[in-house]
Amino acid sequence: MSIPENLASILARIAAARKAAIKPASATHLVAVSKTVDAGGIREALAAGQRRFGENRVQEAQGKFPALKADYPDLKLHLIGPLQTNKVKEAMALFDCVETLDRTRLADALAAERDKGAKCPGLFIQVNTGEEPQKAGVMPAELDALFAHAHALNLPVEGLMCIPPVEDDAAPHFAFLLKRARELGLANLSMGMSGDFELAIKFGATHVRVGTAIFGARG
Repeated sequence: MSIPENLASILARIAAARKAAIKPASATHLVAVSKTVDAGGIREALAAGQRRFGENRVQEAQGKFPALKADYPDLKLHLIGPLQTNKVKEAMALFDCVETLDRTRLADALAAERDKGAKCPGLFIQVNTGEEPQKAGVMPAELDALFAHAHALNLPVEGLMCIPPVEDDAAPHFAFLLKRARELGLANLSMGMSGDFELAIKFGATHVRVGTAIFGARG
């Protein structure tokens, strides 16, 4: 199937999952994960109406999205991979949302760049719900402290993000993230990927990150 056909299929599945959910979020946005996808493939998705994309690396996104944003001013770009502090300036210049705030040092770097006059993107705190040592994200026990630190810096934290362990049932992770977002008064939840986004919608996902089901297997 083509990229436009895949997109239409995913959007139909999102709509069906929202209809089946007892209490879905007020809206569920599709973030088309375009890492390793060339500009031509992204343009196919843009031509089909998709406007929200996710990239894992600042440098890769810099090579593709400035021209795409110039042609499509309503394009929204999310950083969904880890952000190093030495890439904060470049990330803030390009991304509309950073979903991977996970430590106080990164919060400090974002605030410092904002205080120099940069526009701060919307921020999600990434939570390592599975407490996996190899994975980015703040540990659940440290979430409150990180949120308080970001709030004290007046950073625009809008939601939470997680990537459950591959071998786990994702449902408890999604339920936990929903609970914590409600407790912190955060409206947005980025959770669910190609294999489990419909389940994430059941638990109130406002953003689902889908790549291979749209663009095909990565090389």
